Parts: sequence; C-alpha cells; structure tokens
Amino acid sequence: MREVTVKVGLKQEDDEDGITMKALLDSRVTGLVMSSEFAKKTSLRKEAGKTDIYIRNVDSIFNHKRPIEHTVEIELFYRTNKER
Repeated sequence: MREVTVKVGLKQEDDEDGITMKALLDSRVTGLVMSSEFAKKTSLRKEAGKTDIYIRNVDSIFNHKRPIEHTVEIELFYRTNKER
C-alpha cells in the first residue's frame, strides 16, 4: 500500500511562528493525532483533556495501549485552507 503525504503548516494561536511538516493524508480519519514526543520536540503546549479518548484500530477493536489524555489546540494550514 502506498501512503500519501502533504506539506502542512501548524501554528498555535498565540505563537508568531509556526512550523512546516509532512503529514500523512488519510481520507477516512475521524480525528487528528500526534505523538507526545512530537509535541514536546516542537514545543507545542499540551492541555489535559476533559475525558480520555480511546482509539480503535483499523479492525474496529479498541487499542489496548493508553488512551489519549492530552489535547493540543493548533491551526493546520494546507495551501489556502485553514482548520482549527
């Protein structure tokens, strides 16, 4: 299977500078996730989530690893589009 990546920009609301990176394009996702290592490496501020988020694997079975416990508020830019 071939993966498709696109170049996107990420920026937090009160930061002047953002970052540019490659992102994996998947048209069937129901949310956006990043590793805690990536957030730390890029100095993105994490906030404790209101509830834990449990992830399902591609076969619809819940992932047995830890749930997502933190969120990051960012703006994602792709060409002329912007998402929060």
